[in-house]
Amino acid sequence: MFGDINGYLAVYSQALDLRAHRQQVLASNIANADTPYYKARDFDFKAAFAEAMGRQAADGHLALSRTHDGHLPLASDALEGVNLQYRTEHQSAVDGNTVDMDMERAQIADNALQYQMLTQFVTQKLQGMRSAISSNQG
Repeated sequence: MFGDINGYLAVYSQALDLRAHRQQVLASNIANADTPYYKARDFDFKAAFAEAMGRQAADGHLALSRTHDGHLPLASDALEGVNLQYRTEHQSAVDGNTVDMDMERAQIADNALQYQMLTQFVTQKLQGMRSAISSNQG
């Protein structure tokens, strides 16, 4: 039964891991807003999520491919498909920094909202399962 629950919630778990990682990337951009020649970074959430789900569909679970036994595993296999890109420069700065604070704030707010929606959705799913289990016991 717990294997079924894990499989059922794996999609949401991967999405939450990717959203949390994106929040860290965006926060890093803001933290380096005054660093000369710093290039803002981001990744395409949809592409990373599709790749993570594609790997899951191919072998039934997400597993990290390590090329050497000494390599440490990632905290989450979903992050394996993340391809960090340099953000397109919209306004050049004198010091070569490409962080646009307005864009970063908007992206952080959007990503936080998406994360919150996912957590609420998972909470509702778990409450539904809890309700179904408790109604079958009585």
